[in-house]
Amino acid sequence: MILEVIGKSVIRKEALDKVSGRAKYTHDYHSNPMLSGKMVISPYGHAKIVKIDTSEAWKINGVRAILAGKEYPLTGEAIRDRPPIAFDKVRYHGETVALVVADSPAQAKIAADLIKVQYELLPVVNSPSQAFEKGAPLVHENLRKYKKEDDSHPVPDTNIATHIKIRKGNMDKGWAETSTVVEASYSFSPSDHAAMETRCASAEIMPYGNIFITTSSQAPFMVKRLIADYFGEDMGKIIVRTPLVGGAYGGKAAVQLEVLAYLASKAVGGKPVEIFNTREEDILTSPCHIGLDAKIKLGADSSGKIKAAEIRFLWDGGAYSDKAIDLTRAGASDCTGPYNIPNVWCDSYCMYTNHPYAAPYRGFSHAELSFAIERTFDLLALKLKMDPLKLRHINAIKPGDTTPTRVRLNKSNVGNLQKCIERVRDLIKWDEGTIKEVNERFVRVKGVSCSWKTSTIDPNAPSGVILTFNRDGSINLLSGVIEIGTGTKTVLAQMLAERLKMNVDKIHVRMEVDTQTTPEHWKTVASRGTFMAGRALLDAADDVIRQLKGIASTVLRAPTEDLVVAHSRVFLRDDPSIGIPIKDICYGYQYPNGNSIGGQIIGRGNYILRHLTHLDPETGAGKPGPEWTVAAYGVEIEFDKRDYTYRLLKACTVVDLGRVLNEKAALGQVMGAMSMGLAFAGRETFYFDEQGRVLNPQLRTYRPLRYGENPEYLVGFVETPLLDGPYGARGVGEHGLMGMPGALGNALSTAAGVSLHHLPLIPELIWKAKEAQKNASL
Repeated sequence: MILEVIGKSVIRKEALDKVSGRAKYTHDYHSNPMLSGKMVISPYGHAKIVKIDTSEAWKINGVRAILAGKEYPLTGEAIRDRPPIAFDKVRYHGETVALVVADSPAQAKIAADLIKVQYELLPVVNSPSQAFEKGAPLVHENLRKYKKEDDSHPVPDTNIATHIKIRKGNMDKGWAETSTVVEASYSFSPSDHAAMETRCASAEIMPYGNIFITTSSQAPFMVKRLIADYFGEDMGKIIVRTPLVGGAYGGKAAVQLEVLAYLASKAVGGKPVEIFNTREEDILTSPCHIGLDAKIKLGADSSGKIKAAEIRFLWDGGAYSDKAIDLTRAGASDCTGPYNIPNVWCDSYCMYTNHPYAAPYRGFSHAELSFAIERTFDLLALKLKMDPLKLRHINAIKPGDTTPTRVRLNKSNVGNLQKCIERVRDLIKWDEGTIKEVNERFVRVKGVSCSWKTSTIDPNAPSGVILTFNRDGSINLLSGVIEIGTGTKTVLAQMLAERLKMNVDKIHVRMEVDTQTTPEHWKTVASRGTFMAGRALLDAADDVIRQLKGIASTVLRAPTEDLVVAHSRVFLRDDPSIGIPIKDICYGYQYPNGNSIGGQIIGRGNYILRHLTHLDPETGAGKPGPEWTVAAYGVEIEFDKRDYTYRLLKACTVVDLGRVLNEKAALGQVMGAMSMGLAFAGRETFYFDEQGRVLNPQLRTYRPLRYGENPEYLVGFVETPLLDGPYGARGVGEHGLMGMPGALGNALSTAAGVSLHHLPLIPELIWKAKEAQKNASL
């Protein structure tokens, strides 16, 4: 099939507004007047609230309400364990303990600073491993009493929010077939998403009962649903609006500020109230990137084929389970990485700690598990005296193999990892040598890794698209996908232009989402926007084609099967000169005598994932996602052997994305993800003190990768079409990130001559590992 629009680098629909500064985000929309909400947050990780004194705050002019010391309904997606405003105790540094509503941001802040809270310190749980210990302090004493979803498995009287088991094959048989075994532990703390736009939400409750919420969210339809569930509101009266979102990376999938804005508006008689995070608040009080303590054991035979894997993940879910339970399940589902391992035993635990609670982070726990798996692969290669790329090539998952959850794979749903590995080998010139001495001080070293991911989302997650015409024959495209910087809505326009064979400039895409008038898209997460909305879009396009042919058939006096829709016309297949412009029939057709037929054409399409199942609670068997995207990676560094600093030279990613839909958009997505992956691996982390306090909550001390610190990016694509994907495409938004930590860790371990097991990979960590190595050898 010859494609006219798909695969081309079409300029994004919102590009001009963004580069000209006209684009509007949540904080740019203000009613007049709009009140301001300001949070008072806990300075401790774990403490009992003894007393809250608001008397001085009430004296500030403009203060309309202070929400504190009241028990509200518990919130949370998987388990209802989180009070919107802390009531009896605080469980993390940054938790909201009071909310001031005032006429202006300045008045609200002055009043908030005057609220005095008396605390009684409690023992702090400062890591998931500590939380897992017998007799550890309990973060939630009443865990057994919380309302929960059926697929959440909390363990009362412990800090375990859920436990996911994967049991595949026969472990005794697997270990009996191995001749080489490696075992290692890994850890890293939570960190931040560092999106350019901090989180923001406003709410207004109208006298007639409608609740208007505007929010920088990836999941406005979930906001609507949860506000209704939490507070017993009529779902039809909740209207959630989301304009353009300035970056999210999963951090804006959780519902938090929206609840506070709703409660604040309710407290002031429904007046509009906005809550806008400062950067420090965004880092401290809103959901963060999950942490992990992992233990991996792999066994291989003499040829390098891995026969058994024993894995334990202790996820740092933080003070509240929310999305961390889903992250724990996703990590279990793909626990082995993209390798064919016949015997697998994995325990994946979501642990409560006194850290900020977790939200999804680009890759949905897969960058995290991949670091542990890929570092262990290099240790195994070292013990086998085998080339690390060869070991990965030998064990690469292939059609006919099964996943840890026992799904049998085929060429369509898994793609070609071995081809990705071969492309990486060429792009980073692996065969020219992995270590090159520059001089006595500097050495250049390469490291590799692989990853895969399926989208473990709700089995009944929906997506819908509506198409309407303008009288000039151009089309309006409405989808519930949020434009968070991925360019998904431009790709949807490309798909529509391809299906209707029309100019993409004649397709007008609505960027803002309004849950009352926009068809629902479950959430803009998990690389599902293009896949699900794309399928819904093609369904809607086919609906439009049927309707256009139906009217044109009558006008042209020809059967519909003889008609073609293309280039803004409907015409005869065998004689294109006989036809009619779409603009003449998209609102019906009027004959010369005035008689009219048809009517306004409105296309509708929907999609729901098929054949997905819940995981068996005892074995983990089940189908958690529709397809697996595989990728291979390489990193080259220049390492200073004297002071353990290093420079990023090259970073390479090759993804089997099914089909490239928009080349430059795909390249941008992968390169941006690679930058995030290198920053997560090399520098981004929260540093906690003994009270569970985050010590680096500003961008002065929390340092993402800056422009100019980046390496040369090498990106390649393999195209093995996904048969049920729109035009054969798989998701690609997350995959540039997921293998970067493993590849960087492998390169630095080789360069430093010491095995590195913790993130971030800063010079101090390398120095400590070298010192420990020296001491162990004495």
